[in-house]
Order: sequence, then C-alpha cells, then structure tokens
Amino acid sequence: MPELDTDPFAAAAASAAALAQRTGQSRHDIAVVLGSGWAPAADALGAAVAEVPLTELGGFPQPAVAGHVAAVRSVRLGDRQAMVFLGRVHLYEGHSPASVVHGVRTAVAAGCTTVMLTNAAGGIRADLRPGQPVLISDQLNLTGKSPLTGLPPGATDGRPLFTDLSEVYSKRLRDAARATEPTLTEGVYAALTGPQYETPAEIRMLRTMGADLVGMSTVLEAIAARHLGAEVLGLSLVTNVAAGLSEQKLDHQDVLATGRDSAARLGVLLASILAEVG
Repeated sequence: MPELDTDPFAAAAASAAALAQRTGQSRHDIAVVLGSGWAPAADALGAAVAEVPLTELGGFPQPAVAGHVAAVRSVRLGDRQAMVFLGRVHLYEGHSPASVVHGVRTAVAAGCTTVMLTNAAGGIRADLRPGQPVLISDQLNLTGKSPLTGLPPGATDGRPLFTDLSEVYSKRLRDAARATEPTLTEGVYAALTGPQYETPAEIRMLRTMGADLVGMSTVLEAIAARHLGAEVLGLSLVTNVAAGLSEQKLDHQDVLATGRDSAARLGVLLASILAEVG
C-alpha cells in the first residue's frame, strides 16, 4: 500500500482497487460522506450491494468519534452506483489532511464525478433551527490546513496545484437539489479545527465574516474533490444553535440525538436529491 504522505493519489488508487474487488463493482459514480449522526440515513438510500470495513481498503484510519462508522456501502441508485461512507475522520483526532481526504480521493479514483458531503453544524444565522437541512453555498476554511500543502512534485495526478475555488459547491447541483426540495435554504459553512466548541466571541467573529453555519469537517474534502475535478454538493444538518445565541449548553450527545431524530427524514431527502443530481 503506497504511503499517504508520499503518494496520496497512488494510495487512493490502491484503495479504489480494493473497493472494486470487495464490492464486485468495477466503478462507482457518486460518493456520499455522512457526517456526525447521519449514518442511519444511509438505510433510506437503498439496499447495499456490499458493505466493506474501511480498514480493509488501506489508508483509512479508524474513526474515534461517536456517530461515525468505519465502513463504506456500495448502493445501486437507478442506473448508477453510489459509495456511501458511514463516517469520516477529523483533524482534531490527530489525523493529517491526507488522511482526512483519503475517502474523497478514493472515491474519485473509483470513478465518482459527484461528491456529496454532509455534516452536523451549529446554526449562526438567526433563521436556522436545529433539525433543519441547509445547502452549503460556499465555505470558510479556518482550519489552517489544506490537503494540497506539501504534495510531492509530480504527485498531483496531473491537476494544477493552484486549484480554482470560485465555485466549490456546484451551482448546478444546488439548483437540482432545490428542484427536489424547494424549501431548502443555503448558507456559508465555516470550519474550525475543534474539538472544542466555539466561544461566543468566535461566533460573533464568524458571523461578521459571513458564516451562517459552523463545524469541524467538510472543507478539506471539498478542496480535495475540486482539485480532482469532481462536482461537490454540501448539505449541513443544523444540530444546535451556535454558542452565545441561546441559553443551551453545547454537548456532542445532543448533536447525535438531533441526527438520530432526523435520520429517516434526511435519508428520504438524500435519496431524492441523489436521484436528481446525477
């Protein structure tokens, strides 16, 4: 297995080959990454052709956070094949950017041209409430990290290192999602490293910067997907009101509970969006 830090694209190709062998599917068309508490929504996407532990594919560290399952499902969606990651790893677990985006790079190596990223997020904008899904229109990467930093010469898979992020989240896919569910609103997602939740002062700063949502994932995966030419659709589930905007204390168990309570509805929403955005 090639090393992630020395040749991340060769490592992704090796993981994609292992996925094809274990699922019996020569390629996949769409990738879905499920965020904290989203895993139960996968059941609504359809019957799994196969479910593979990520540890069998090489390059994937074990998620250590509740609400994330270390497995990927291969699911038939009409005439397309989707790979659904039931969890992800994060920078705050001590992982490198290469590890955080290995799933997305594996998906593109497996043939995916569309990547759907989901997450649990704190709502900053006044009209956002817990349990509400929000399309991500743009992002603020405040992690201080990039999956493109330190790539060895010649290891960029033929793509320019200086990636255009004028449209991180595809307008075409967002329009298709809203055609499926017209009530979906949009927002700008800001990512910090965590794992601590933000202070009220940090939330005021983020609001001033134009953020509507805040979380600890997604942005590096979006950069990696765009670098490889995949279209990206982002969907946040508002699981709490951000710090200082309500009297309620923030707790990860509440985040997971909101995800569980919304799982069936989110699964139906995901299935309808994926049917539309191909």
